[in-house]
Amino acid sequence: MDRILTTILTRADKGARLVVIFGAATMVAVVSAQVVMRYGFNGSFDWADEVSRIAFVWTTFLAIPLGIREGSHVGITLLVDKLPAGLRSAIARIMNLLAGLMLLVVFWTAIGVAAATWSERLGAINMTSSVFFIPVIISAAHGALHLIHLALCPIVDQTAEVAS
Repeated sequence: MDRILTTILTRADKGARLVVIFGAATMVAVVSAQVVMRYGFNGSFDWADEVSRIAFVWTTFLAIPLGIREGSHVGITLLVDKLPAGLRSAIARIMNLLAGLMLLVVFWTAIGVAAATWSERLGAINMTSSVFFIPVIISAAHGALHLIHLALCPIVDQTAEVAS
């Protein structure tokens, strides 16, 4: 089970990383072109604001599971750091499981919202407004898998390693 989940997560991470890179590059290119058009040619692209906003949302949400994997999200550990290593590990597993379950609720709810708004169109480009909910769906599922993986697999206590 661990090997299958690790393989799925590795592939999902690679895909998310590529989309994040592409989204960031798209934002830079579109916003730069829009600045050149506005200040250099006194004109603009009608679609630039929406495309850069879509790229921003996709980039931001698809990067969240990558942060979960790296353990780079903010955490308040003032109290937990004072507990014995075994108890810290148990609390970390429970919190990861609860957070993973919460992301599954977000996943399911975002699917409902995307379905409800599917017929709504964006103004400047002929695209469904649900394009903003799709990365939430993907991110919630991907993040939930990472958190559930962390809850089920042994967690290395880095603070104990540093101390020894």
